[in-house]
Amino acid sequence: MNKHISIIAGFCAVTFALASCSDNFLEVKNPTGEPLEEYYTTEETLNEALTSAYAPLHWPDWDGTAYNDLTVDGEIMGDDFWVGGSHAQDNEHWHKLFNFEGSPNQTLATLWGDFYSGIKRCNDAIKYASWPGNASENFRKSMEMQARLLRVYYYNILWHYYGNVPFYLENLSLPYTAPQLKADEIYERLLPELEEIIASNVLPMRWEAVESGRVSQAFAYMLYAEMVMYQNDATRYSKALDFMKKIIADSNYSLNPDFSDLWSENGEWCSESIFEINYNDDQAQRDWGGAAINAGGTVFPTLCSPNGWGGGEGWDSGNDGWGFLPCKVETYNMYAEGDLRRDVTIWDVRGYTYTERYQDTHLWHGKYRPQSANNKDCPTSKNLNYNNNKRIYRYAETLLNAAELLLQTGGSAAEAAGYVNEVRARAGLAAINGCTIDDIFTERHLEFCGEGKRYFDLVRAEGISGATQKASTVLVPDTYGYRTNSWTPKKKHIPLAQSELDADPTLVPNDY
Repeated sequence: MNKHISIIAGFCAVTFALASCSDNFLEVKNPTGEPLEEYYTTEETLNEALTSAYAPLHWPDWDGTAYNDLTVDGEIMGDDFWVGGSHAQDNEHWHKLFNFEGSPNQTLATLWGDFYSGIKRCNDAIKYASWPGNASENFRKSMEMQARLLRVYYYNILWHYYGNVPFYLENLSLPYTAPQLKADEIYERLLPELEEIIASNVLPMRWEAVESGRVSQAFAYMLYAEMVMYQNDATRYSKALDFMKKIIADSNYSLNPDFSDLWSENGEWCSESIFEINYNDDQAQRDWGGAAINAGGTVFPTLCSPNGWGGGEGWDSGNDGWGFLPCKVETYNMYAEGDLRRDVTIWDVRGYTYTERYQDTHLWHGKYRPQSANNKDCPTSKNLNYNNNKRIYRYAETLLNAAELLLQTGGSAAEAAGYVNEVRARAGLAAINGCTIDDIFTERHLEFCGEGKRYFDLVRAEGISGATQKASTVLVPDTYGYRTNSWTPKKKHIPLAQSELDADPTLVPNDY
């Protein structure tokens, strides 16, 4: 299993401070003392800048300031998990957002700095790729397109969560502010950029194993479909469907036959994987006390597992989870008997005794559950450095995207059902005859549970005719008294952080 493009923050020739859009945030320093134009002349040094642009992919779970793992962020506002933790004030911003009562002081504040750092680094990489030097033209073009595609992805995350954000494609000068665009304007800026990257055909459909972790043409296709479908942009559905069919026709991609194996270390970068964020436990530099964004593993399995574990299930005694993201009993029960995904998606420890925390159900996140084998080689803090790669795009999503886009463009319900049935067959379920939008949303719910996609599916369903699983009908007060507010269209974009509003008085807060 190769993790060549590890997400490295410590070994870069370019260094950045993690902060808001201030002069420190945008400062570039070359530790060798050479002028940048003389340093970035070889493929080796240019690759350092490109690797630096990949680094922020790995920061959100713990960036030294806050825990904002994108899987947790995407699930807390959905309908499958509770927030958990030790009490309702533990990571209070998650609890507030879960109940749709976030504020500028209770929001996903650090995602802003993490991904604007990524955008800044991408802009640098694009600039350096154009400078004269010894690097080949093919290398420079590939570097440019990787950085441009990463930049679209970073903006895509900001667009999903905040909606109305500052936008720039060249790095800023004093006073380091950029125009804040409306969410629809962000979309209209990003889609032509993404279409141009795709049309260049510079990136391979799949990289060789030694380059696993780089963004590819298939990644661009999936990102395109995700954005178009979230925007409910019918004018681009046909193109998105065409891109899904290109992936389906490519021999590099197929469903992994064993759903369970898909989430093991052996399943990383298998034929189903279109993009993953790489995490390593061996030689991990990530640690407490200022080394949070160094290369290493992920804290997600620690965040989302039981506290005071006494041993068993491949996780040794003495390991300590923090009790976030307990799974709802209703989520476990939504799976039909015989659905092979249930016991992989949900780690059922109802027969075990441990220290119960807030909203505990004894049902936990299974796809990224902790196992001692996954951090055994870590030389630093093991609870920060599990080697579970984060799956971003899978071939199963390609199939379900294709099915949905077929229906949205007037295609055959039988053909759409064929794609859905490939996913169902792998899960051990019988085929369905014909297919509706609701059938596809149900299958997405079962297939991607715990992967941070459900909330955004429910939000985009607000604009889909024939969809009954919508945010406004599903994300309503529960019978337990935990969620007392309902989702409304005003809640689509979470509050901008007060720290950002203070740093740039021209920013307009979201009307949340």
